[in-house]
Amino acid sequence: MSGKVANATPKAAAGKPRLSAAGGGAYRRTSSGPLPSAGGGGGRASSESGAVSSRVRVAVRLRPRNADELAADADFGDCVELQPELKRLKLRKNNWESETYEFDEVLTEFASQKRVYEVVAKPVVESVLEGYNGTVMAYGQTGTGKTFTLGRLGEEDTAARGIMVRAMEDILADITPETDTVSVSYLQLYMEMIQDLLDPVNDNIAIVEDPRTGDVSLPGATVVEVRDQKSFVDLLRIGEAHRVAANTKLNTESSRSHALLMVNVRRAVKGKHEMDVSISGENGHSSSMVGSLRPPIVRKSKLVVVDLAGSERIDKSGSEGHTLEEAKSINLSLSALGKCINALAENSPHVPVRDSKLTRLLKDSFGGTARTSLVVTIGPSPRHRGETTSTIMFGQRAMKVENMVKLKEEFDYKSLCRRLDIELDKLIAENERQRKYFDDEIERITAEAQLRVTEAEREYKISLENEKAKYHQEYLDSIKILEEKWKIHQQSPKKLIKETEPTSSEVGEVQNLLQNEKVLRQSAEDEANDLKNQVLHWKKMEAAATAEVVKLRKMLDTEASQKEKLDEEIAVLKSQLLQLSLDADETRRSLDRGDGSGKIFPGFDSLMSHSRNSQPREQSNGPKPPIAKLFEQVGLQKILSLLESEEPDVRVHAVKVVANLAAEEANQEKIVEAGGLTSLLMLLRSSEDETIRRVAAGAIANLAMNETNQDLIMAQGGVSLLSMTASDAEDPQTLRMVAGAIANLCGNDKLQTRLRGEGGIKALLGMVKCGHPDVLAQVARGIANFAKCESRAATQGNKVGKSLLIDDGALPWIVKNANNEAAPIRRHIELALCHLAQHEVNSKDIISEGALWELVRISRDCSREDIRMLAYRTLTSSPTLQSEMRRLRIEC
Repeated sequence: MSGKVANATPKAAAGKPRLSAAGGGAYRRTSSGPLPSAGGGGGRASSESGAVSSRVRVAVRLRPRNADELAADADFGDCVELQPELKRLKLRKNNWESETYEFDEVLTEFASQKRVYEVVAKPVVESVLEGYNGTVMAYGQTGTGKTFTLGRLGEEDTAARGIMVRAMEDILADITPETDTVSVSYLQLYMEMIQDLLDPVNDNIAIVEDPRTGDVSLPGATVVEVRDQKSFVDLLRIGEAHRVAANTKLNTESSRSHALLMVNVRRAVKGKHEMDVSISGENGHSSSMVGSLRPPIVRKSKLVVVDLAGSERIDKSGSEGHTLEEAKSINLSLSALGKCINALAENSPHVPVRDSKLTRLLKDSFGGTARTSLVVTIGPSPRHRGETTSTIMFGQRAMKVENMVKLKEEFDYKSLCRRLDIELDKLIAENERQRKYFDDEIERITAEAQLRVTEAEREYKISLENEKAKYHQEYLDSIKILEEKWKIHQQSPKKLIKETEPTSSEVGEVQNLLQNEKVLRQSAEDEANDLKNQVLHWKKMEAAATAEVVKLRKMLDTEASQKEKLDEEIAVLKSQLLQLSLDADETRRSLDRGDGSGKIFPGFDSLMSHSRNSQPREQSNGPKPPIAKLFEQVGLQKILSLLESEEPDVRVHAVKVVANLAAEEANQEKIVEAGGLTSLLMLLRSSEDETIRRVAAGAIANLAMNETNQDLIMAQGGVSLLSMTASDAEDPQTLRMVAGAIANLCGNDKLQTRLRGEGGIKALLGMVKCGHPDVLAQVARGIANFAKCESRAATQGNKVGKSLLIDDGALPWIVKNANNEAAPIRRHIELALCHLAQHEVNSKDIISEGALWELVRISRDCSREDIRMLAYRTLTSSPTLQSEMRRLRIEC
C-alpha cells in the first residue's frame, strides 16, 4: 500500500461523528471565524419530489513523518500546523509567515482508521443505504497514505482496516438478505485503459453513456454478488494482487493506476402500496384475495470508492522508462480532474468532462447526483511544500462544488409478475379440484341410483315369482281334491246320495274350501297389487334419480364452458405477462436513464383491469407455499415449458428470458437442473428461426462458463450442434455467440481431445470466413484458451506429440492474424502463438509456417509486457528456434 499512516489512539474521545450537509462555498481565510453555512444535503428526495443540493465534503489527513524524512528533515519543522478543534490548517511559507485554510474536518497524524471512516465515509454509506448514490475519494501526493486510508484490509490488525472494508461491514449489517442484494465491481484505470481487477483478461472495458440522461455505466465489468464480509475481503485481496504498482523514490510500493470499487445496493421498500381486493364470484359468494395489484418498490443506489494514484514530480520520484510513461498518464488524468473541479467551482458553462476517462467515470461524483466525500492526504515534510500546497488547493476548490442528490426508486415489475403467476396457478388448481369433485359426485349418484333400481327390480321379481308359485300350487291342490271327489260322486251317485243325505258335513267342507279359495285368491290379488304399487314407487324414484343425473350433467356442462372461458382468460393473461416482462425491461431502462415520471407501462393497466373483471370460482383452501419455492419450482419450469410453444413469438420471448437468467451465475445451476440446457440444445437442433438460434447459442455460452455445465454440454452433443449451427448461420451475431460458447469449452483441460474430435476446432476456423471483428475476437480467444490448456498439459506430462491446433491447420491463420489491427484479436493470437512455440515438438511447424518472425516481433514490439516476456523466454529456451535464429542471423 502507498504511504504509511500511524494508528495511534486519537486525543479526542472516540464517538460517532456524522458529517452535516452544510453547503456553500469554501473560503481561504487568514483569521479565525466559522465557515458560512448553507442548507441542503441531508434531506431525502425521490424522482417525484426533485433533487436536493449537497456540497462536496472535504477532510484533510496528515501523515506522520517516515524514516527517510526523520533523517533528512531532522533540523526542519513541519510545513503544516493542524488545529483540529477549529477545523483549520496552517501552511507555513517560512518561520514568520503562514496561510490558513478551513476544511469540513482536519485529521491529525494520530487519528485512527475508525475515526477517519466515521467522519469521512460513514455519512455517505448511510446515505447509500437510504437510496442515494455516494462517492468517497482520496487525493494527494504519492506516499501520503491514500491507499492505506481506503484499501487497507487489516488482516493482521483489525484496527487498521480501511474505508472499503468498514463500509461493506456497515452495508451488510443493515440489509436484509432475503429481499436485498449487494454486488461489487473492482476496476483500475491504467494508462487510460479500464481494466477489470477481478478478471485481468478483461483489460479494455468500454464506457457507455446514456444519450438521454448522460448516465455513465460499465456493462463489460465483472459484477459479483456479496453475501458476507469474508467473500468481500477475498475479492479485495484478488483485486489488489492484480493492481499495478512500482517502486519509486517517494514510495516503495506506489500505485500506478486509479482504483475504483463500485458497490451496487438494491433494497426493497416494505409496507407501501398494499391493499385487499374482494372479487365476487358468479354464484353470489365473495372470495377474498389479499395482495397488492401495484408492483413493490425497490431502491437502487451505488457507492463508489476511488483510490486515486498519487501525483508526483518526475525529478523527485526518479521515474524513468515505462514508469515515466505511467507517471505522465497519471498526472494528465489528475490534471483533467482538476480542470473539471475548477470549472464546477467557478460555475463555468463548460466542464471538460471528456478530457479523460477518469473525469467521465467521476461525472456523477462532482456536479452530479451523488453525495461525495473527499479526503486529501498530505505529508509534513518541508521538502514537499509545493505538492502539499497543490493538494490543499485542490481540496479547497472541491468544497465549492455542489451536487444535486436524488433518491432513486423504481417499481419491481418482476415481483408483480411472479405474484400474478401464482394467482393464475391457484385459479387453475381450484378449477381442476372443482371439476374433479363434480365428476366424482355424478359418478357416485349415478352408481347409487342404478344400484337401488337394480335391487328393487330383483326383489320384486323374486317376490312375484314366489307368490305366483305358492298360490298356483294351492289352486292346483284344491282342484285336485275337488276332481277326486267329483269322480267318486260320479261313480257311485246313489251311494253318495245316501251317504250325503243323512249329513251335510261334506257339503259344508266343500263350501269351506271354496270360501277359503276365494279368500286366498283375494289375498293373492291384494299382495300382487301391493307389489305393483312398490314397483311404481321405485320407478318414480328411478325417474327422480335420472332427473337429478340430468341436472348434474347440465351443471357439468356449465362448468366445462366456464373452464373453457377460464382457459381463454389464462391464455390472455399469459400473453399479457410476456408483454409485461418486455415492458418491465423497457421501463427499468427508462428509470435507469433517470426518467422520473413514474408512469406504469401500458400493459400493466390492462392486466389490472383484467384481474378485476376475472371472477374466481372458489378460493383455494390449501396451504399457501412460500413465494421463493413457487418461483424456483413453478416459475422457472413454466418459462422453460414455453420454449416448446407452437407460437414463434412466445418461443422468442421465452428463450430471451432464459438467456438473461443464464447470464447470472446464481441462476445457472437452477436452469440446468430444470432441464433448461437440454431445451436450449433442442432449439439449436430443431429451430430454423435465426433469432432463436442466436439467443439460444448466447445462453449456452453463458452456461459454458461453468466447468460442471461444460461436461454436460459435451455429454449431450453440444459441440456437434454448435458446429452445425456455425456451418448454417450467416448472421455475424449468431456466429459470435456460437464462437463464444466453443471458446469457453476450449478452456477446459479435460475436454481437449473430445472437443477436437467432435469438430470444435474445425468449426472455429470455419467461422473466420465471416470476417466480422467480433467473431474473429471470439475465435482468437478460443484458440488461445485451447493452446494454453495444451501447453499446461504438455508441461505436466499429460500430453505428448504435436499440437492438435497445428494438426487441424490453425497455424497459418494464427500467423496471418498475429499482427491484426484489432487489439483483442492480436492479443489472443500473440498469446496462442507463444504457447504453441513453448514445446519443442511444434518448433519445425513454427519455422516452416513463418511464425518465427512473428515471435521475434512479439518479443520486441508487443504492447503487453507479460506477452512480450513470454515470447522472449520461448525463443531463448527452444534449441531448434535458437538454431534457426543463428542461421538467419536474427537477434532476440
